[in-house]
Amino acid sequence: MNIEQWNPSTLLQLSGSYWQTCALHAAVKLDIFSALSQGPLSNDVLSKNVHADPRSMAMLLNTITAMGLLQKQNDQYNNTPASQQFLSKHSEQYIGYMILHHHHLMESWAKLPKAVVSGKSVRERPVHQENEVLESFLMGMFNNAMLIAPKVAEHIDLSTSKNLLDLGGGPGTYAIFFCKKNSHLNATVFDLPTTMPFAMKTIERFQLQDRIQFVPGNYEQDEIHGTYDAVWISHILHAEGPEQCDLLIHKAVSALKSNGLIFIHEFILNDDMASPLFPTLFSLNMLLGTANGQAYSEFQIKAMLQKQGVKEIKRLDFKGPNDSGIIMGKVLR
Repeated sequence: MNIEQWNPSTLLQLSGSYWQTCALHAAVKLDIFSALSQGPLSNDVLSKNVHADPRSMAMLLNTITAMGLLQKQNDQYNNTPASQQFLSKHSEQYIGYMILHHHHLMESWAKLPKAVVSGKSVRERPVHQENEVLESFLMGMFNNAMLIAPKVAEHIDLSTSKNLLDLGGGPGTYAIFFCKKNSHLNATVFDLPTTMPFAMKTIERFQLQDRIQFVPGNYEQDEIHGTYDAVWISHILHAEGPEQCDLLIHKAVSALKSNGLIFIHEFILNDDMASPLFPTLFSLNMLLGTANGQAYSEFQIKAMLQKQGVKEIKRLDFKGPNDSGIIMGKVLR
């Protein structure tokens, strides 16, 4: 928003915008949109289906209707085309897991003043949890990557690469689409053991078990075995401080063959560190949830690669949602 647009009305609108956010989170957590995927239902039936109080459920349903995510006619509620497509678990384009991940972050965001004063995180990282928080995080990453990975695969030339390392690859979505795009390519997903069940389920869903393997490990502590033609590192650096980023990139570069390619995919700040908006907000999100994480600028990421001897560094002509970008380089032995 431009400076001249700020006034008491717009400031209060922004301040209270989390009310709509909370209503959306509640509807997704109660799985209302999936319950309506087969057609309209009354409040009484919906309340019984999700074990909710009818009076309070009616308030939520009417709010979601006012937000334009449900339709109401003759006291029956029904999905809109958008909610049917993106908020029902029966849709291939479901993004509810990412919304639930945002829901789990809200408590820590309310403690932002405390984090800014102390300089310390106020929540545990989801990858270290084994419950709904971990599931929503990993499957939320899958939701996001499913929207982006097909486009990313079109921007990256892996025609000379036979094997790729997806470092910290979570459910393996990018490895999947790189292999779908390049029939000659095999991939290895390296991530924490707790991630493995989600990754294997995703890889099997695309019937790529014969070309994609999962190697359990901690990239902060463990060595990376084997050598690769390309390394893909997507949304990993922002969870680490500069020193840990240097170590991670060093491990990745060491695992590359001569003429190997390294790709860094991140929410990239401009060099003034004060724009674009989403990467600045994401930096705060990393303050809340990590010891030293932050968003990095294009200059900073390129400098990290140069420090490890990477050559021919450039930013690709790709812009993803929320200002994500890709910086690549080559390792010459």
